[in-house]
Amino acid sequence: MTVTIRDVARASGVHVSTVSRTFSAPHMVNAATRSRVLTVAEELGYRPNRAARALTTGRTHNLGLIVADIANPFFPPLIKAAHAAARQRDYHLFVADTDEEPAAEEELIQAFSKQVDGVVLCSPRSSNKVLERLAERVPFVVINRRLRGAATVLMDVGHGARLAVEHLTGLGHRRVALVTGPAGSWTSDEIRTAAEQVRGVELVVIGPNAPTERGGFGAAERVRESGVTGVLAYNDLVAIGLIEGLGDLGLEVPADVSVVGIDDIVPGRLNRPKLTTVAMPTAAAGRLAVDLLIQEVAATTSLETRLVVRDSTAAP
Repeated sequence: MTVTIRDVARASGVHVSTVSRTFSAPHMVNAATRSRVLTVAEELGYRPNRAARALTTGRTHNLGLIVADIANPFFPPLIKAAHAAARQRDYHLFVADTDEEPAAEEELIQAFSKQVDGVVLCSPRSSNKVLERLAERVPFVVINRRLRGAATVLMDVGHGARLAVEHLTGLGHRRVALVTGPAGSWTSDEIRTAAEQVRGVELVVIGPNAPTERGGFGAAERVRESGVTGVLAYNDLVAIGLIEGLGDLGLEVPADVSVVGIDDIVPGRLNRPKLTTVAMPTAAAGRLAVDLLIQEVAATTSLETRLVVRDSTAAP
């Protein structure tokens, strides 16, 4: 026989409305009661009827997560953490990839607006004007971008960039290249603004570049021609590609050029030399974004970044 919400309520010793809230608005239910209801529901094999609940509450209990490039190792930890946070609150999370294309981003947001209760946008490429217009159709939480009227989760990449450049100057580097990311990237602008604030260093800006290994590889010749002894790259993929490109040009890292990345992705730890980088709290950002979206809290939160020193930097 099909297990009903009344069966769960009877076995849990609570009212039917409490069981309903446990699945539709768990933050409104006492933690001990919620745990008891969920345990009983699992034991009885109860599964809430999402379609019926959507008709009653007007909520689908579906969320969208849009990322710039799902192939970038920066995103999977964020996606996994966001998915876990959604499941814990009895939401389904649908993930989409824009392949760094603003037009695809707009299309996906419009498509999601008819199917989900809200969207997490991670490192969006569309203009603020476009995003503000789309925010009128569906609630947003934006990761790594400031957007008027929307909840935002910022990973303090500016702080990390300052630490990276100060690390290079502390080693004795006085002429440093900043290999930037794509044009219009909020993160790239934050990195540049912070790097330019560090005293005692001449900053050479090289870009824009694709935020990929190919983008870093393609920047290698310009880095060599610039005569710098240190480099801060837009992300770890760019840094890894740059190291490969410099090697093809006969330059060794860090003997000839020191390189720092940003993100602290797994390939950077496996690269040779192991990459000095700025660690970004991607998992924490994913969890927090989902929580803000479900709770409908229009807050701006900044998460701390830190420098991880490995083998790709040394004195010039």
